Amino acid sequence: MKLTNILLAFFTGTLVAHSAQAQEDLIRQGEYLARAADCVACHTVPGGKAFAGGVEFKLPFGSLFSPNITPDKETGIGNWTDDEFVSALQKGVGRDGKHYYPAFPYTSYSKMSRDEILTIKAYLGSLEPVQQAARENDIGFPFNQRWGMFFWNLLFHDDEQFQVDNQRSTEWNRGKYLVEGPGHCGECHSPRNLFQAVSSDRSLAGNLIQGWNAYNISSDPVHGIGAWPTEVLADYLKEGMAPGWGVAGGPMAEVVEHSLRHMTDADRQAIAVYLKNTPARSEGVARPAPTTMTEKGDDNALGRKLFADACASCHRWDGSGNQSLAATLIGLKTVNDPAASNLLGMLLSGHGSRDTPVDRRMPSFGTLYNDQELAALSRLILSRFGNNEAHVSEQAVAKRRTESLH
Repeated sequence: MKLTNILLAFFTGTLVAHSAQAQEDLIRQGEYLARAADCVACHTVPGGKAFAGGVEFKLPFGSLFSPNITPDKETGIGNWTDDEFVSALQKGVGRDGKHYYPAFPYTSYSKMSRDEILTIKAYLGSLEPVQQAARENDIGFPFNQRWGMFFWNLLFHDDEQFQVDNQRSTEWNRGKYLVEGPGHCGECHSPRNLFQAVSSDRSLAGNLIQGWNAYNISSDPVHGIGAWPTEVLADYLKEGMAPGWGVAGGPMAEVVEHSLRHMTDADRQAIAVYLKNTPARSEGVARPAPTTMTEKGDDNALGRKLFADACASCHRWDGSGNQSLAATLIGLKTVNDPAASNLLGMLLSGHGSRDTPVDRRMPSFGTLYNDQELAALSRLILSRFGNNEAHVSEQAVAKRRTESLH
C-alpha cells in the first residue's frame, strides 16, 4: 500500500510538473507572438500601465481609443471566453457582437490560427490586472454606427488564415506570415482608400501616419528597400538603424523597441527575404545616392549657424557621422523628403528612449528653437544632404509642431 502511494505521488507530481511546464511554454509562445504583433504599442499610453489601453488614434472621421487588454474582469478581458477573443482578432467582432474599426488590425491578425491567438490570450491572462475603463471614442455620425462595419467586412475582410505557398521557400513563407499576419506591416506602410481599407494594389507603397512618413518598403530599388542588402535590412529591424540606408524614427522606432528587436534573428531574416520579393511600388520618397552631399551657395546663413551649433558635432558637415555611425545622414530618405515629415518629427521630438544606447540618441530641439529657426535648419539639411530644392516653411513647422504635441 505504501509503495502504491509513493508511485501515485510520483506520477501525480510528474503530471503536475509537466502541466506547469506546458503552461509556461504556452505563455512564452504567447509573449513572443504578442511582441511580434506589437500589442503593447497600441494598448499602452506613454508613462501608463502596460496593455491598459487609452492610446488615441486620429482618423479622418474622429478619434479612437484603444481598450484595456489586461486580465481585469471589469475593465479588461478577464471575463472573455476563448471564442470571444478569437472572434475579435480574426473577425473584428468582440463581446456582445461589438464590431471594431480597422484601426485595430484584425484584417491582418486573421492570418493567425486559433491556437496561436489563444497563446496570446494565455500570455495576457498571466499579466497583472489593471483596472482602467476605456475612453469613449470621439466619432461623429454616421461613422459611430458600429453595425456599419458588417458591410465593411463584407467588402474588405476576407477572414482567411495564412496559406503556405509550396512553390516558395520555408523562409519566404515565414516572412510573408510575419509581415502580413501578426506584424501587420502593411497597415502602416500601405495607402488606404476612401473607406480606410488598405489599398491592395499599392501594398507597402508607404503612407503618412500621424504626421510621420511610413516609407515605401516594397522591393522597388529607388523608393522601397529593393537595393538594401538582405543582411543590412535584417539588422536594421533589430537595431533600428543602418548607416547609409535608413534610421527608424517616431512610430517605427517604437516598433523596433517593443517588437522587432525581441524577435529571433531567423525571423528578422525571413521578414527581410520576403520584403525583398514583394511587388515593386514606384512611389513615395526616393532614397538619395549614398554619396550625395552638395555645397550650395545660398543665403541660408541662419540654417548654417544652427547646424554648426547643434548638429555638426554629431553629424559632421559631410554627413558621415561622428563617433557613432547612427549619426550618418548621407543616404537617408529622412533628408530627401520634400515635406521633411520625419526630419521635423525628429527635430521637434528627438530620437531614442532611455533604453536606447547614448550614442544613438538625439535631443529634442522643439523647445530650443522657434518655427523660423527649425525651418531654416531643415532647409539646410535637405539642401546639403538630400540634393533637393525643398522649401520648408515656418507654417509647415508650426503644423508639424502641433501634430507632435497630440
